[in-house]
Amino acid sequence: MSVAFFWIFILLLALGTPVVFALLIGPGLSLVLDGQTQFFTALLSRFYNGVDSYPLLAVPFFILAGELMNAGGITHAIVKFSLSLVGHVRGGLAQVNILSSMLFAGISGSAVADASAIGKMLVPAMVQNGYKRSFAAGVTAAAAVIGPIIPPSGIMVLYGFVMNVSIGALFAAGIVPGVLIGLGLMLVTRLLARRHDLPVAARRATWTERGKAFREAALALVMPLILLGGMLSGVFTATEAAAVAAGYALIVAPFVLRTVGLADLKRIFVATAMQSGVILLLVGAAVTFAWLVTVSGMAERIASAMLGLTSDVHLLLFLVNLLLFLVGMFLDAGPAILILGPVLAPVFVGMGVDPVQFALVMCVNLTIGLVTPPMGLVLFVTASVSGERVESIAKAMLPFLLVEVAVIFLITYIPALTLTVPRLLGLIR
Repeated sequence: MSVAFFWIFILLLALGTPVVFALLIGPGLSLVLDGQTQFFTALLSRFYNGVDSYPLLAVPFFILAGELMNAGGITHAIVKFSLSLVGHVRGGLAQVNILSSMLFAGISGSAVADASAIGKMLVPAMVQNGYKRSFAAGVTAAAAVIGPIIPPSGIMVLYGFVMNVSIGALFAAGIVPGVLIGLGLMLVTRLLARRHDLPVAARRATWTERGKAFREAALALVMPLILLGGMLSGVFTATEAAAVAAGYALIVAPFVLRTVGLADLKRIFVATAMQSGVILLLVGAAVTFAWLVTVSGMAERIASAMLGLTSDVHLLLFLVNLLLFLVGMFLDAGPAILILGPVLAPVFVGMGVDPVQFALVMCVNLTIGLVTPPMGLVLFVTASVSGERVESIAKAMLPFLLVEVAVIFLITYIPALTLTVPRLLGLIR
């Protein structure tokens, strides 16, 4: 079987074809050209099996939980709590933006949701407080990538499903890299605040005011603790944790906070169904594509080519980071993981790299690709929210991007940063 499907896929992407259709048309057209139409049934079977999966139920449930909590005014409570903690320092609103993204990440698991929710609230406030609009948007975009890294994470669910890696272990492994990125962004903001004399957002809050702000945000902040506590203690699986999150949000937003009405519920369920449908269709197409990569022998050829360059695993990790960074500029994180995971992971696992560590390297790298031009989705969302040009945001974001790239290389070459927490929790050996 030839690898014509891959070149057809690349050509279709270059012509602007949506990824999901390129993933389906490439293999189908390739089988016709190769005269092997008898494999059509196998393709359809792989597509169906890719969608009909119990672990993937976590995706719509996590999306529903994030939509409900966001619509319930949780973003405002988190921002208020962050303001009480760091609003008094120079560059306070920028620090609030980053800290809010770290806290919101434990609820949404989505960089796009983070950029939209936090950006709508804080970019106008930062501009009014004296920040340049491009800087305010750049901070928002850079901080938004923390969303899929700190658990829960939609892309980690996808990776765990495709590569048969424990989703609980991936969630636990994402905590340290996510916190490192957040702290790194806050450090850079502190340095920039001194250099550019950025404004202070508010007076130092009293502990009473901080306690009040915490109580208002507690209903949101307790959700990731319930999820992680339940998964890591073995009370429920990642899929069940997603259902618990959705059930929790379905109780809190309409009945406790009373900020979501029946009309809002209808809109939220429709939005969840549409997002879930897009993701599951993409998963089915990617599983089909990955199967053809395997049976055509393409994966083995790529592995042989990589090992032919060098046998040094550290150099290969450096090269694969460059590859992933470039891919992230043009392809969304989800499709890139579904396509490249089955090709690259076996090579590095075979060379002794822990599957969980490589998963985090890949997920973090491709997530950061969401804020890199020319196709970074979070860049476009932030541009839409802020009214600033994409080029200006990308330029303002450069110091923060350097921090995120540094974290990628830290977790690449220091396995303990990703593996210590899962090992302490008994999720991996």
